[in-house]
Amino acid sequence: MKDAHGRQVTGRVRWRRFAVLAVPGFAATAALAVALAQGALAASFAVSGQEFKVSAQSLEGEGFAQYGGIDRNARGKLLPVAVTAIKKARLDDLCQSVVTTLPGLGDISLRLTAGAGGKPVEAENLFIDATQLGGDATFKNIEIGRDASTLNKGPASAQGLQDAFGQQADKVVMTHVRQVAWATNAGTFKLNGLNMKIGFGKQECF
Repeated sequence: MKDAHGRQVTGRVRWRRFAVLAVPGFAATAALAVALAQGALAASFAVSGQEFKVSAQSLEGEGFAQYGGIDRNARGKLLPVAVTAIKKARLDDLCQSVVTTLPGLGDISLRLTAGAGGKPVEAENLFIDATQLGGDATFKNIEIGRDASTLNKGPASAQGLQDAFGQQADKVVMTHVRQVAWATNAGTFKLNGLNMKIGFGKQECF
């Protein structure tokens, strides 16, 4: 390549073009750094490398909030999640399952059930970091599109980043709950009628 005077030029960087291309990348990195510094990490621990499935016949919750967050595993990989936070929750017929594939052994399943027979699972300050959520839901006094940093109906720490999307409600009732998640944590988690089984093959909740 030659310049305006016909002289050979090598290795020249067009800084204006470079800046236009690089700024979005730098901005995204900076935004992520700020997000992590402000506590956008959803789970307070390094999550495993496996998602797990959770189902329930019904869920009733008081003080519901939902917003975006980020989980991180032990390798430092960042995992986007939708955080569902509930002050007080009751779940009927809860099932939780995870399948691990081991070389030479195949699939090994861990399946946990609780909350059957009219004795629901009870939880306070429940946080679920999910990648998929399905079911039939009814909300009371719901606010959709609220700034995630101003959420105030869920648990005290249930807020996301400023300018990010959030929603909240006084109460939520869900049936036929199906979700895939990276993490769950709660202030208290009472599992009535707990039953855990480990076995070969895929024994999933759904």
